[in-house]
Amino acid sequence: MDNNHNTVLETKNLNIYYGDFLAIKDVNFKVFRHQITAIIGPSGCGKSTLLRSFNRMNELVPSARSEGKILFNGEDIYDPSIDPVEVRRRIGMVFQKPNPFPKSIYENIAWGLKINGFRGSKSELDDLVEQALRGAALWDEVKDKLDQSGLSLSGGQQQRLCIARAIAIKPEVILMDEPASALDPIATLKIEDLMRELKENYTIVIVTHNMQEAARVSDYTAMMMLTGDEERSGTVIEFDQTNVIFTRPKDKRTEDYITGRFG
Repeated sequence: MDNNHNTVLETKNLNIYYGDFLAIKDVNFKVFRHQITAIIGPSGCGKSTLLRSFNRMNELVPSARSEGKILFNGEDIYDPSIDPVEVRRRIGMVFQKPNPFPKSIYENIAWGLKINGFRGSKSELDDLVEQALRGAALWDEVKDKLDQSGLSLSGGQQQRLCIARAIAIKPEVILMDEPASALDPIATLKIEDLMRELKENYTIVIVTHNMQEAARVSDYTAMMMLTGDEERSGTVIEFDQTNVIFTRPKDKRTEDYITGRFG
């Protein structure tokens, strides 16, 4: 496997529990800078749990705890000295269902900047809002209606607004949890085109149940499955460049899943 890329995130023997239940078992893989990494696998195998562990969102579930390490630029993000709020500023998140705030399009972007410490002038804020909307390929569609509610936009536009909100604070990594699953095919292709553009400036990790989407947009793919033991925990069974996973997978289970013979 081509590992010449610079590693941004790395899991080492990662286990995640909800109470006594081992949801994620012994996961080891890397996320490379300015690449799109897809996490694929059947429903219930822990894809979203793994994704949320990368910015400590799992901690918001009271019973969740983790063992092992997640290194972000070489630092363990679960070390007691690390501030989870800072982790979430540098590792942004876009959810499956578009979730704009019930505020204006402008305020959807500006609010995130303000709570993350922006203290500049109105014109500087205007520039940052425009930059974020341009970065999410939304500016031309909304520049004349910035004072309208974000909820007035179409589903695909709302999702791009949420991406704009995530990139406004200039994270290094963007996590996307099935970002196009609630969208129609045309809006989905716009999100996929946007991801390709964004990887020039960001590192992207996407969870998707859509094999074609993973094959189209990602550079690397992690294949998750449930373990065959009594615990039935999710684990990464294979990780490689996407074209290898989709054409020459090493694990028979990966091949069965991708070709639709699984489950």
